[in-house]
Amino acid sequence: MIFERATRRELAQAASGIGVALLAILTSTQLIRLLKDAAGGRIAPEAVASLLGFAALNFMPILLSLTLFVAILLTLSRAYRDSEMVVWFSCGQPLTAWIGPVLKFSWPILLAIAILAGFLSPWANYNTAEYKQRLSARSDVSQVSPGAFREAKRGQRVYFVESLADDASRVGNVFVASLQEGKLGVVMSDTGYHETAANGDRFVVLERGRRYEVEPGTPEFKVMEFERYKVRTEDGEAKPTERSPSRLPITELVLDQSNQARGELLWRIGLPVSAIVLALMAIPLSYVNPRAGRSANMLIAILIYAIYSNLISLSQAWVAQGKLSFWVGVWAVHALMALPLLLLFYRRSVVEMPWQRRRT
Repeated sequence: MIFERATRRELAQAASGIGVALLAILTSTQLIRLLKDAAGGRIAPEAVASLLGFAALNFMPILLSLTLFVAILLTLSRAYRDSEMVVWFSCGQPLTAWIGPVLKFSWPILLAIAILAGFLSPWANYNTAEYKQRLSARSDVSQVSPGAFREAKRGQRVYFVESLADDASRVGNVFVASLQEGKLGVVMSDTGYHETAANGDRFVVLERGRRYEVEPGTPEFKVMEFERYKVRTEDGEAKPTERSPSRLPITELVLDQSNQARGELLWRIGLPVSAIVLALMAIPLSYVNPRAGRSANMLIAILIYAIYSNLISLSQAWVAQGKLSFWVGVWAVHALMALPLLLLFYRRSVVEMPWQRRRT
């Protein structure tokens, strides 16, 4: 049908533009946060791209759900503003006739949301945690970023490197402050490099520098000049990544009977179901009076989306805490939101049908 093809094409164009805009906003926000952590030495600079990809997979289900909702809302609102809906109703077509084209357009996006929420997002969560564990297990010196102070061993040691060679083989103007056995030691050196011994031990070799040692509260201190000063470094042992419910695929999650797993399962199921409800709710919400303001329905839609999302999060928290049964929580919120959906369809049908009869 020409009408359905034109509708799906317009919906696809709107969804593409909205999806790209939302993805750019969320990715930029996450990138700024990761770059800030990398500049502060909390994560390695080479980890930014990987962590950004994992974060994108994590928020993609919510982004697709919001994209679908807004795309349908804006497309049908344009039809109202351009009086295309007047022609639609004058031909005897009800508002419910839009359900078919909307569902045909929505099902690939709904399938992608289900796959992302069930498998890819938990995989991204698990790999993010595992990646951070490996990074945290690296030696202290390997995590130093040029121009930034880096704490290690719970503040017992502080590093500062002014410059770093392109191949990371040498560093310039090194500052190391450490507290051992109640004594504060400060080492300053012009240059330094990494060295690996024949037995596999790793060292940082500092050249042409001084070491100051002082006991806080006393006037005594020691000064030592050196040509070469070796500091042994060791990589920490990476701890196994915890298999929390948010990191389990849905095939494993359904077998876990704990409250936390039930709450996570409720959230995974709720994402695609809420996307269906919101897609259908966008049809009656898109009504716009061409003579009135154009932003009222968008504000109402944003409010409904926020309420729906918060209700799902609240039911997830209650199930995880054992305050609500899983079998009640899995349908209660969606049934509650289905009531205004039916009411909106009924109200729009009651408003439009008498108007059609007067025109015909």
